[in-house]
Amino acid sequence: MIKKITERDKEDWENFLDNKKKNLNKNSVKKKDINNPDKDKQDWENFLNTKEKIPNKDFVHKKNIRYEKIKKIDLHGYTIEEANKAIEQFIQKCFDESVTKIIVITGKGLRSKNVENPYLSKDLSILKYSVPEFIEKNKSLTRLIIETTDAKIEDGGSGAFYIYIKNKNKFK
Repeated sequence: MIKKITERDKEDWENFLDNKKKNLNKNSVKKKDINNPDKDKQDWENFLNTKEKIPNKDFVHKKNIRYEKIKKIDLHGYTIEEANKAIEQFIQKCFDESVTKIIVITGKGLRSKNVENPYLSKDLSILKYSVPEFIEKNKSLTRLIIETTDAKIEDGGSGAFYIYIKNKNKFK
């Protein structure tokens, strides 16, 4: 079914087009100032010379982001006593230096000489289990630590672990 256009439809269409042209003329962009062709250059130089700058949104300091400062300690070859003393001093030093993450490398204990001590299991390494246990039992260290977690493979895997340190400035 095809409907024919009436005279009324034609009038409405003409009125619409006329109004459209009027609106376009009102909203059109102003022409450049022909009398001053260097106006853009002058405006740019004025902008550069003013102290007001547009803030760079990529460099806005975000308060809730914790920037990582990482240190590493390798305990290969240490005795249990030496390792415990070294880790205690290292954690305290890292806390004072605002380090956020410590990577502790204990090794897997594959070459440990724990066979000489009949009270230690041949299946378990010495430092791998004793150092985290020492840290958990030492209350002065646990106050400085957020958490300890297993290390990723690229940081030593099962022969290492992470210690996340509290922020010295927010420490209570």
